[in-house]
Amino acid sequence: MDDSPPPSRWRRHARSAVYENPWLTVWHDEVTRPDGEPGIYGVIHYANLAVGVVAIDAEDRVALVGQHRYTLDAYSWEIPEGGVPPDEDPQTGAARELREETGLIAGQWREISRLHLSNSVSDELAVHFLATDLTRGPPSPDGTEDLAVRWVPFDEALAMALDGRITDAMSVAALLQVGLTRLRAGSNGSRTTINGTRRAPAQGRKRGS
Repeated sequence: MDDSPPPSRWRRHARSAVYENPWLTVWHDEVTRPDGEPGIYGVIHYANLAVGVVAIDAEDRVALVGQHRYTLDAYSWEIPEGGVPPDEDPQTGAARELREETGLIAGQWREISRLHLSNSVSDELAVHFLATDLTRGPPSPDGTEDLAVRWVPFDEALAMALDGRITDAMSVAALLQVGLTRLRAGSNGSRTTINGTRRAPAQGRKRGS
């Protein structure tokens, strides 16, 4: 089967920036649509790459960061996240964000997924990492961040992503990625983490929980 994508039928004729700040640009495009009719398209371009970190300690707990999200006017529990400039290595930037938000330094890193966060209106790309072999230190958040750090068993964090207690798209996707990887790797009643460590199910825990 040929998996190559068909050519785009969109045609852009003009582009203008209608809003800019140091973090994003909103473009207004004059286009020809796939049906041949003229149209417009608004695109949000982000200056930085988005990164998120699933940080898991030796007790199989995940570090979650809580903060009030201005855009939603609501409190949100998330994995540590941030922006990485185009000229910086994504893992280096993710390590910096993890240290700033939680004080954690990870000895082991693995990239686990890449995804576009809202591809109908934005070109934002996110990269997720698994971080293990953790050392704790003092966090140093910036002035826009009023953060709380919470350690949650991985199974509970996964449940939070599934039942709506975690709604942040990057966090949900990254936690599900780790969970599915464990599910595929597990055998003989044991559970294998994404970095290869075998763990037995907790005593008394129902299967599938």
